[in-house]
Amino acid sequence: MTDDLLTIGAFAARSRLSAKALRLYDRLGLLSPAHVDEASGYRYYRAEQAERARLVALLRQLDMPLARIAEVVEAGGVEGAERLAAYWADVEARVAGQRTLAEYLRGRLSGRSSEMYGKFVVETVDLPERVVITEKRHILADELPTWIGASLDRLVAASRECGGVSAPPFVVYHAEVSMESDGPAEACVPVADESAARAWADGPGRTRGTALRVDPAQRFAYTRITKAQVAHPQILAAFEAVEQWIAGQGLEQAGPCREIYFADWDAAGPDDAVCDVAFPVG
Repeated sequence: MTDDLLTIGAFAARSRLSAKALRLYDRLGLLSPAHVDEASGYRYYRAEQAERARLVALLRQLDMPLARIAEVVEAGGVEGAERLAAYWADVEARVAGQRTLAEYLRGRLSGRSSEMYGKFVVETVDLPERVVITEKRHILADELPTWIGASLDRLVAASRECGGVSAPPFVVYHAEVSMESDGPAEACVPVADESAARAWADGPGRTRGTALRVDPAQRFAYTRITKAQVAHPQILAAFEAVEQWIAGQGLEQAGPCREIYFADWDAAGPDDAVCDVAFPVG
């Protein structure tokens, strides 16, 4: 039965991989032997499996997660190439973000914080009491952009039962959101009809995880930022600039910080103002 098959040693030589790597790929389900002898446990491979073995090895050199490797290898051909391209685009985006973060941290470490903060103009504004429908979630930083868009879309849709949106949506950070800290964050949409909103909150139309509350009237210190500046870590500098301004004015923070989205995100260009980074002050 094994006459036309290769031993693991012979197959390792043909595929230019170690027997240890082949055993690992077998355990991970990425490359199973063509035959395993029940008595001895010896693994045997077909010669044509060498191409798959080499492909798996090369993909692992890209630090691709095993599940993604399996998807690329199983798809093969044009679809496999497209899946690889999508993965690599994600990698390049992540590296670009890390490069920007490294530059930001270099500025902080070298004492150039004042230069970074100086580009943000901080002002104050008094916002009235508003009835808001909300969705709160514990979430890490890498999930945050997708969640913000999706949660605000859900709340805007729900606002149709509550008299419509009455003011710009915003996101409140009740605690730090990072790769180690999961907040929580709270997406909020002000609505026009309090009675309708309370009926919605008590009725079957309310979606899971949403709530209704009254956002109190408060004074905020804020800075206005562009769509490009919303990206991490530029937005960190905006938050810190407002915090520095508050301390310099002898004021105190009176609650959690927030991002107020007042523009059409999809229609905005990189240099268009879309968001206010704001802290309540007392």
